[in-house]
Amino acid sequence: MAKSELTVFNWEGTDRNGARMKGELPSRSETIARAELRRQGIKAIKVKKKPKPLFGVRKKKVTPKDIAVFSRQLATMLTAGVPLVQAFDIVGRGHENPSMQELVLAIKNDVEGGGTLTEALNKHPVYFDELFCNLVNAGEQAGVLETLLHKIADYKEKTESLKGKIKKALTYPAAVIVIAFIVTAILLIFVVPQFEALFKGFGADLPAFTQVVVGLSRFMQDWWWVILIALGATLFMLKMLKQRSKGFNDGIDRLVLKLPVIGRIINKAAIARFSRTLATMSAAGVPLVEALRSVAGATGNIVYADAVLRMRDEVATGHQLQLSMRQANLFPNMVIQMVAIGEESGSIDSMLEKVADFFEEEVDNAVDSLSSLIEPMIMAFLGIIVGGLVVAMYLPIFKLGSVV
Repeated sequence: MAKSELTVFNWEGTDRNGARMKGELPSRSETIARAELRRQGIKAIKVKKKPKPLFGVRKKKVTPKDIAVFSRQLATMLTAGVPLVQAFDIVGRGHENPSMQELVLAIKNDVEGGGTLTEALNKHPVYFDELFCNLVNAGEQAGVLETLLHKIADYKEKTESLKGKIKKALTYPAAVIVIAFIVTAILLIFVVPQFEALFKGFGADLPAFTQVVVGLSRFMQDWWWVILIALGATLFMLKMLKQRSKGFNDGIDRLVLKLPVIGRIINKAAIARFSRTLATMSAAGVPLVEALRSVAGATGNIVYADAVLRMRDEVATGHQLQLSMRQANLFPNMVIQMVAIGEESGSIDSMLEKVADFFEEEVDNAVDSLSSLIEPMIMAFLGIIVGGLVVAMYLPIFKLGSVV
């Protein structure tokens, strides 16, 4: 049976010296909360559920960045010699995100109840993926949990940095284009009609370009609500497809790899994630076949994920990793050669680290180059759209001036 969610309790009590104290404590029940207070040396006088605000506040989500920070904090605590349960208590209560506090304290309660950290993390697969759990398990088995947590923290921080760079490459042009269409719509709905009223007094035919813009303006005035509803419905449908259709997501993954410029960035990012993940798991002593299963999900693209799973099957039957990578026809020759050297010298983790560093830097440079390339293109696009509307509105005035 699933365990109940944590509830925040307000408590009042006295410490061992009789001093009055009060505070908040997330717990699964009032009984467990009182037991926790007794363990801390506090005699509870009053324990009751914290009342919810009149207007519900939307809880913040637990983000991958929160998980990265949690990994680093926990690793630091364990390295400093703080016991695991106490480290959870410190990290959980010190976190600004209430949802993250609940997650950490829930894990703490499971560990305190006698379970392993791996078992506790496995209960929250949304936040701790197979890779995370496998590395923690390897650390627990080998007695080097703090070392593995530092590796996880390094991996998470670099992965989030890489994701941020890719988002930067995609978000900026998309945002500018959306703003350009909003500005265009405002001009067509509110500004062009003012000029149209002025043109009616000219008593002459309007230039063809101006007639097109005026016609588009009338269409926008009459049907803007239809366009808005259609746009909203399309975005909603795309969101639903992305959430529920694996085929749709797979198609998007394959499409982005073929896009000019952006496709190169996504390819390099996938190779960087593959290399970083496999290097981290290899350094932790995870067997190659088992590691490749986790690596497949970490690549971030179905094309690479499928290729890595095929590589896993080939490695399981005795093939060398570098030969399987060559058969996949996705990895540059430099990457394959580095893996081959690593396999021969027994230092595949360090070689993959170098590959990951190289391709992460390549992604960084590609994003900077893309930004430099896109900025003038966006300015030209905005100039054509807005400038075209301005020219269309002033053409009749110029024509009238030439006639006069």
